[in-house]
Amino acid sequence: MRAAALALFYMGLVLGLLWVSPGALAKRYLRCELARKLLDRHGFERSLLSNWICLLEHESELETTRTTTNPNGSRSLGLFQINSRYCQEGRRGGICNVKCEDLLDENLIEAAVCAKRIQTTDGFRHWNGWQRYCRNTQNLPNLKVICGI
Repeated sequence: MRAAALALFYMGLVLGLLWVSPGALAKRYLRCELARKLLDRHGFERSLLSNWICLLEHESELETTRTTTNPNGSRSLGLFQINSRYCQEGRRGGICNVKCEDLLDENLIEAAVCAKRIQTTDGFRHWNGWQRYCRNTQNLPNLKVICGI
């Protein structure tokens, strides 16, 4: 019985590792760490940074490999919870011309470009988490006080 339980444990571990794309490393960011990365490495506008951090905290809990299945059957992927219509499984495609697997990567390169494109086109209303929790500016984190940004 103990051997069977151990075998099930290892099988679950292997399946869990296979679920995450080989190029995607799981990462859960800290609020200020992510704010600095979005600002310094990915060129996010400082004036919108509190909106982005609030959105990401409510959409993905700052986890890069978060995947959510939506009621309509589509999926929302990665830190930015980008809908699967913006990407293509296994190859570049969709509205952002990106592989869905790349939206799960901790380097955020493809995900950040796609998220900024969505926000430029549709504003933050694309994300339910922003509409529900961040639309009211009183709910936005004060990154200047919290993170010194």
